[in-house]
Amino acid sequence: MEKIRSALVKHRNKLLAMKNVVGVGVGYKETVRASTGVPKQGIVVLVRHKLPENELEAQHIIPKDLDGIVTDVIEVGDIRLLGAVDRTKRGGPAQPGMSIGHYKITAGTFGAVVKDRKTGELLILSNNHVLANSSNGRDNRAKVGDPILLPGPHDGGLLEKDLIGRLHRFQPVDKALNQSSCPKAAAAEFWANVACRFMAPHYVVRFLRESSAGNTVDAALAKPENPKKLNPEILEVGKITGVAEAEPGMTIIKSGRTTGVTKGTVKVVNATVSVEMGDGTEAEFHDQILASEMSQGGDSGALGVNERRQAVGLLFAGSDKVTVFNKIQNVMDKLDITF
Repeated sequence: MEKIRSALVKHRNKLLAMKNVVGVGVGYKETVRASTGVPKQGIVVLVRHKLPENELEAQHIIPKDLDGIVTDVIEVGDIRLLGAVDRTKRGGPAQPGMSIGHYKITAGTFGAVVKDRKTGELLILSNNHVLANSSNGRDNRAKVGDPILLPGPHDGGLLEKDLIGRLHRFQPVDKALNQSSCPKAAAAEFWANVACRFMAPHYVVRFLRESSAGNTVDAALAKPENPKKLNPEILEVGKITGVAEAEPGMTIIKSGRTTGVTKGTVKVVNATVSVEMGDGTEAEFHDQILASEMSQGGDSGALGVNERRQAVGLLFAGSDKVTVFNKIQNVMDKLDITF
């Protein structure tokens, strides 16, 4: 240990002067631990972002060892005082991780800035129940062109001050039971209510249609009023670097309106779950990602990324035990978007 500390003191200033380096210390070489199971101590260099050597000048490439002491590089981002981040502020750049919502809801999370595959225009990604008021497309709960506010209404968002965009398109969410649009069912419902007036005048009969299709995503897009006001970097996480498939054991990170930046572990993939929709109904979702508990109400719509900042899922539901994400490939396909 003394030899490692001496080497650290000797080379500290040189390492700290390197581009992208924000700190140094003593720790374990993670790749050695992973391959042999035996931890090996060395000099740890903390960087904002890990970069390929071909993107660095020679004098900024961290040596594999220093005076015979092995080195390791750990990505830590920008280290700063952990004061409260205001995710409900108005007036500044609109950024993923902030409060957002359809003008009729409370508030959810701005998930990501994405691109329309056909037109290339920038769009705002979040959940259907955040941007489209949980609409199935037939219930008049929301329509294309509806106002989207940042911050969301619960956080003080006002139509006259905080219009960030308008509902552009959404994937309908089918509940287990939906209001029927069948003419025969409507006629039967009418005559049932006629009879009900005599037998139970304080009750109303409704015919509901059972849905067996299920859902794969709870997702929607808003078209910004001014794309130049969008900052695509996720608040306290950074820029998305690509897309990846979730796997059990993977670390997943999100930046949400309520709980900020949290980390969890993917527990289950390809899951089918029944989700309470908040109005006494349920909806079934297929091909979902279940992670450890890492969210609360208002975090819906947050993008889940891995440690390389690759998008893996769109957070939309959870409990006090788990958090549920739509698989990002399904979201991209259903909404015809890319990152």
